[in-house]
Amino acid sequence: MKQNETSWNTLQSKVVQNGMEVYRDTDIDEIGDNHIGTSYDTPMKEDAFELSDEEKIKKISSHFREIMDTLGLDLKDDSLRGTPDRVAKMYVKEIFSGLNPENRPDIKLFDNKYKYDEMLIEKNIHFFSNCEHHFVPIIGFAHVAYISNGKVIGLSKINRIVQHYAKRPQVQERLTVQIAEDLKKTLGTEDVAVLIDAKHLCVSMRGIEDTYSATVTSHFSGKFKDEATRREFLSLVPKPTE
Repeated sequence: MKQNETSWNTLQSKVVQNGMEVYRDTDIDEIGDNHIGTSYDTPMKEDAFELSDEEKIKKISSHFREIMDTLGLDLKDDSLRGTPDRVAKMYVKEIFSGLNPENRPDIKLFDNKYKYDEMLIEKNIHFFSNCEHHFVPIIGFAHVAYISNGKVIGLSKINRIVQHYAKRPQVQERLTVQIAEDLKKTLGTEDVAVLIDAKHLCVSMRGIEDTYSATVTSHFSGKFKDEATRREFLSLVPKPTE
């Protein structure tokens, strides 16, 4: 096989061996099942926002129509006729709307006039995301805390930040860090904690088909790296999979 040729279920990745860059074939299923993430930034093309939402919907609808046709579905059927358009609108306007930075919620901060200097926790934030390896749902809860550095944020805005980053193709580790980093930047403090407990349908619906397991990820920074502070936070949020 030539260097630039791969079979339908492989891709080529560049690795360094003995100081030299070489290419090796990587099985696509292996990548998905090993839950690989490449960075804490969502991988995006440089021209990701050159098309308008309407242009993206039209293009996705056409491609999804082709997928359905390839699967052998009758697109003349009344129940299926509008599915390509519905899926395209759902992708762009709803479940992947977090890809567009313009959709990030507008956050207004307030002075901490009460001088409240303990942790504030917003727990049980229910979210739906999608696994970037198989494009099936991730369903879970986020528990978020911060200690004010002079400013406070409206409680609903914490939920909105979680939902914004959840509405992307994701891996859970990245989602956890993106929420934490946004809050740290917004609030001007390192004292932030994020815990996510979620079920991945790519594990439940396919592959191992385990319907009971869940994945837990966390990010602790600033004062939450202190064992006592972290233990207090963990004692006040539901235990994983509880």
